Amino acid sequence: MRVIPRAGEVIGGVTTFMTMAYILFVNGMILKDAGLAPEQVLTVTALVAGVTTIAMGLYAGYPFALAPGMGINAAVATSLVAAHHLTAAEAMGVIVAEGVAITVLVVAGVREAVLDAIPTSLKRAIGAGIGLFLAVIGCVQGGLVTHDMKLGALHARPTLLFLVGLVLALGLTVRKVRGALLIAIAATTALAIVVGEAHAPAAVVAAPDFALVGQFSFGFVAKLGALGAALAVFSLMLSDFFDTIGTAVGLGAEGGWLDEHGRLPRMKRVLLVDSLAAVAGGACSASSATTYIESAAGIAAGARTGAASVVTGALFLAAMFVAPLAGVVPAAATASSLVVVGFLMVGMLREIDWRDVPEAAPAFLCAITMPLTWSIANGIGVGVIAHVVLAVFAGRATKVHPLVWGVAAAFAVFFAAA
Repeated sequence: MRVIPRAGEVIGGVTTFMTMAYILFVNGMILKDAGLAPEQVLTVTALVAGVTTIAMGLYAGYPFALAPGMGINAAVATSLVAAHHLTAAEAMGVIVAEGVAITVLVVAGVREAVLDAIPTSLKRAIGAGIGLFLAVIGCVQGGLVTHDMKLGALHARPTLLFLVGLVLALGLTVRKVRGALLIAIAATTALAIVVGEAHAPAAVVAAPDFALVGQFSFGFVAKLGALGAALAVFSLMLSDFFDTIGTAVGLGAEGGWLDEHGRLPRMKRVLLVDSLAAVAGGACSASSATTYIESAAGIAAGARTGAASVVTGALFLAAMFVAPLAGVVPAAATASSLVVVGFLMVGMLREIDWRDVPEAAPAFLCAITMPLTWSIANGIGVGVIAHVVLAVFAGRATKVHPLVWGVAAAFAVFFAAA
């Protein structure tokens, strides 16, 4: 009688790994723009994902897997490094700081206050805006559009590879094929090797390179100033914090673990592991690690306990030995995955009441500002300020939480000084 549950945990754990293993290659391609080597990034990505996922299974007891989060890794490369001219180590210092901040909130029990303070519409807009941001990055990396938002060279071989990968990724997603993005990346990479846009690796297996572990710095405080540093940490903390809340509740609903009030038992344990995972991700230069919604695939396949997370984590740790593959995968192969992930994240906007202008307009501005300015922080700032201003016009000023007023004022000063 006990064989079936064990089989379900193993199958579920393997399914979750296959569904989210694309991050092993995509993370390196994104952080390459921050000056990090994809092979080294794959090693630390697998390390952080493996250790934190196992911790989630053993401590929280849920089949939730973690890995460096999409969106924040892009913020590291395009915003913190490219726009604010931080070094990769300093950008990872921001990640460590935001992870520590979230951990303090969780331990102190303040998470409910923060959760209640930010309007629901903005919470959804943050996730959707990150999705749009990822989609734009994917289209640029794939050559479909240029950095100045013009149509790219559609006849170029890398762009054609991107389009093939995008069609394949979307097609497999439509067919609900498990591991759709990983399969699309592998197939596009194989095609790139055939047409000469990539080269087969000299070796598939190699000893893990842990050179990036511990390569973080808090020098960002001196470069950005006290206010700029605080807002950089706060903006990443908001996107990380609410993404985790939404993901955990969504996975709880999938597994049938929510109570009559829609709350997930042992949520504090989930949040604590997730917040410490952010610290670990920054400390290892893998970017902030967070709980993945792809865990739902494993739950659907039979995962019901933390044992499945142990299986998933073990597979990630094993993946540390295939780092040479990261140097083979071309940008055209991973770019399509960014577009598909972005598409799925933008779906959060459907939950917003678009008839309520004071709520919907700030959400819209928040979401659209992120890809237009290549900055998650700018999007959150514009959204929060717009929310306060329109609440005043709508006669809802007294309903705005004091914390939101403070955040809006801080962003206003930040924008004025920019």
